[in-house]
Amino acid sequence: MNSTNLVPIYRSDGEWVALLQDRYLYNLRGEWIGWLEGRAVFTRDGEYAGELSNDQRILRQRVRPQRQLRPAPPPPPPIRVPPRVPLAPLLAELAWSVVDIFEEEPEIFEFISEIRPDWEG
Repeated sequence: MNSTNLVPIYRSDGEWVALLQDRYLYNLRGEWIGWLEGRAVFTRDGEYAGELSNDQRILRQRVRPQRQLRPAPPPPPPIRVPPRVPLAPLLAELAWSVVDIFEEEPEIFEFISEIRPDWEG
């Protein structure tokens, strides 16, 4: 995979937390953790996570809107994570009604096996 079309995703404190390639979202180990439909971001399980902002964060309203689960697209191959990315752009302060997913709910992108290693199923 070509790393030139990787877009870094940041947390509101400027920390690099994920990568976007085409419509797929990856963690910093290069594993697929979600995807985009337009600007809407979904987890691998099809749960709505938020919206991709213009300053490369994943944000949503504090009161989570109810949305149906989406069927996941075919999984993409893992990517090679670059050793560094550009510094975060100047990030606007968020209104109380908006949350940064990677600050408030980063576990939404974790897999069951990471949450409960003894999980069988």
